[in-house]
Amino acid sequence: MWISGVTTVSEYPKCPKCSCEFTYADGALLVCPECAHEWPAAAATEAGDDDGPRVFKDAHGNVLVDGDSVTLIKDLKIKGSSAVVKVGTKVKNIRLIEGDHDIDCKIEGFGPMQLKTGFVKKA
Repeated sequence: MWISGVTTVSEYPKCPKCSCEFTYADGALLVCPECAHEWPAAAATEAGDDDGPRVFKDAHGNVLVDGDSVTLIKDLKIKGSSAVVKVGTKVKNIRLIEGDHDIDCKIEGFGPMQLKTGFVKKA
């Protein structure tokens, strides 16, 4: 039975984590009923499925590439430790990766870690 106002399955993009096609909108978020992943609906319309390679940008919108140097724009607590990486810390020779944390790097005095592009600016 068809009910007026009910959206079809193909109206929303597939879940980026599990590729489930039964995603639905919940306010400003899209939600996957299978894996419970939530993501902003605006990101789904900007990203698209056939855009090609992902473009990584820092907090100010500058494009980042492998080998760049970046500077932290915020103090970052290290999970599982009481140490803090201070604002202004320069990180050299970054490597860009897919995932929640976009930058794989080695910070002098702290060792290897992963950072989000939203917390750095291109040096």
